[in-house]
Amino acid sequence: MTDNIKADGAGAEFLAFRLGREEYGVDILKVQEIRGYETVTQIANAPAYLKGVINLRGIIVPIIDLRIKFSQAAVSYDQYTVVIIVDLHDRTTGIVVDGVSDVLTLAPAQIKAAPLMSGDMDTDYIRGLGSIEDRMLILVDIERLLDTEELAALDAAAAA
Repeated sequence: MTDNIKADGAGAEFLAFRLGREEYGVDILKVQEIRGYETVTQIANAPAYLKGVINLRGIIVPIIDLRIKFSQAAVSYDQYTVVIIVDLHDRTTGIVVDGVSDVLTLAPAQIKAAPLMSGDMDTDYIRGLGSIEDRMLILVDIERLLDTEELAALDAAAAA
């Protein structure tokens, strides 16, 4: 939960983004850049959440739509839809989100453990819940978001 919280108690910085009505946070150190959504080159037989790939300054970058990955209702792409370019297991990857809001610094006391979920829900990617004023952020460990099979699909897409 607090693996990147600084020992001096200064806290950690998270990029806040929206998916539907929920607000999430990802470690700012994993973020390379934020871009507007652009047309992607689709890959045949790719998983539904893999929208395709883009060429980013000579690097082929797979684009993942987190709304599909999180089984949310389909949302249309508009002028607020953005792609967050992240470093995911030493791979440059783009994640599509509804919008970004700001960078927040959370002190260790503002980060609570994620509640335990029963059943088949996979919540290993949730680092915790961040609370700042009247906002609640679901803090995502971006590297735990995709499993080994999904990473292999990304590699195959990037090589295509």
